[in-house]
Order: sequence, then C-alpha cells, then structure tokens
Amino acid sequence: MKIIDILKNTKKTLFTFEILPPLKGGSFAEIQQTIEPLLEFCPAYINVTSHRADTAYRTNDNGEIERYATKKRPGSVGVAAAVKFKYNIEVVPHVICAGFTRDETEDALIDYNYLEMQNLLVLRGDKMKSDPAFIAENGGHAHAVDLLRQIKNMNKGIYLNSEIENAAPTHFSCGVAGYPEKHADAKNAEQDILYLKEKVDAGADYIVTQMFFDNSKYFDFVKRCREIGITVPIIPGVKPIATTNQVDILPKLFSLSLPAELEKELRKCKTNAEAKNAGTEWLTVQAAELKKANVPAIHIYTFGIPDNVAKVCKAVF
Repeated sequence: MKIIDILKNTKKTLFTFEILPPLKGGSFAEIQQTIEPLLEFCPAYINVTSHRADTAYRTNDNGEIERYATKKRPGSVGVAAAVKFKYNIEVVPHVICAGFTRDETEDALIDYNYLEMQNLLVLRGDKMKSDPAFIAENGGHAHAVDLLRQIKNMNKGIYLNSEIENAAPTHFSCGVAGYPEKHADAKNAEQDILYLKEKVDAGADYIVTQMFFDNSKYFDFVKRCREIGITVPIIPGVKPIATTNQVDILPKLFSLSLPAELEKELRKCKTNAEAKNAGTEWLTVQAAELKKANVPAIHIYTFGIPDNVAKVCKAVF
C-alpha cells in the first residue's frame, strides 16, 4: 500500500520510525533488535536509510598514499526487502543522489519494482567528509528534485535507456525531506521553501521533516508551506537524544538548534544514561503535543536504539 494512501485513510496520528542498515560485518539480527521491541506499537511503515561511499586513504605497495572509496554499510535493497517480507510491513527505502549515477539509481529502482516495493524517500544525501561542499557523482544528480523526476519518468515507462525491453511503467510513491530550520546549503528559509515546493510540484506525495526539538519550529514550518501552496501531508521527524555528546554533535551535523531548556538539562547530565532519560522525557512531551495537534504521523529517528523509542510510544500511542 502506498504511504500517501495510508496517510489519507487514517483518522489518527500514526507511528513510524527509521532504521540504519547494519555496519558491514554485522547481521540482520541487529536490525531485528531495533524493530521487534517496537512492533507492539503497530508502526505504519519503516524507513531504511541509504548511505554513499566515502573516501579513505591507504599506503600501497609502492609506499604511496592513495585515496579509495569505502562504504561502511551494505546497500538498502536487500535490507529493505528482508524487513518487508519478514515483518509484512510497508518499508520506505531511501534513494539518494550522493554517490550514485543515474544508471545505478535506475538499477536499484528496477530491483525495488521487482520486489513490489512502491514507496521511496527521495533525498540528495550528504557530501563526502573530505569535500567542502556537495559534489554530484559523474553521471549522477546534484539535486533531489532531479532524482525525483527520474523516478516519475519511470512511472511513465520512460527509462534512461530507450532501447530497454519491456519498459513497463513503475508505480512509485515518493516522499521528500523538509527542513523546519532550513537546509544547511540554502541561502535562507524562503529559498529553502521554494526548493521544497519545486519537489512537491515535481510529484512528491508527502514531506518528512528533519529532526527538530522545538515544536513551534515545526508548526511555523507547516504554516509557511501552506502559505506558499504546499498542500501535501507534512510529517514531523523527531529523535530522542541518547548520549551526552549529542548536545553538541546533533546541532553541528544536522544544522539545527536545541531549546535552551533542553540544552540546560543535558549539560547537567554526567552519564549517557542520564542524558538518555532526559532526552526520552523531552521527546515524550514533544510527541504528545504533536499528537494532540493531529499531525498525520510521528516519525522517529531511532539511530538503532529502540528502548527509549518504546518508552515514548507507551506514553503517547
């Protein structure tokens, strides 16, 4: 079932969450340990992230230092399929521009189509750590809207290779990302909203936000989206802080802010356990307020830690 239809056909706030593919050398058991404690809360769907290769350096046999690509996690196709068919639940794999050519993307989309997986979250993805700014792969997309257009072309039966046999239309439904506090690369909030509307106009069915910790930022973001003519569902994405260092890491990595009250409480924490409790309590209040406002769903970024998410769900759902 398509996510947009799930959202339209429910009168209550849904619970959804996101998982990371395990690191290479890991196993599906790690994903099970994240998913299974949360199944009792009847998630409407599960997102599976996708990760580009980054770069590292090594010394070759000639003693020269060479740069090479390294990917720390396996591809999302197999992980998403394993989750979907083991748990009989809708899965939304992320499809990203970063690190992939258009042909590689098409191959992945063909795989998803064969597996009858119709839901995708379309993202640009992150820059490489070694690059000062995002650089598209040679033969790849620089912007999520261009990737979205490639997917929508496949829905019309238009593939990159016009000579492909049996080029049947696909039936993908796509979500895209929105940024209540502005994407890091956008010049200003107004430009960011215009880019988001471009993605919606290109065929995005719904929006999932970057994490935020102040609900007023989400409500203001929705208001600005509606004022510019964006009418699709806007799902708030949230996360329970779980470690003491996240008070500094999350704002830096995701270009977001922490409310002064939350930061004050986290600065008091001496251990990760204390920070985890404080983060769980904060998200419980935050999620309850969002649910009271009848948001379409609450999407929780688990980062592979299910127990704090379960506590929030028990209190809110």
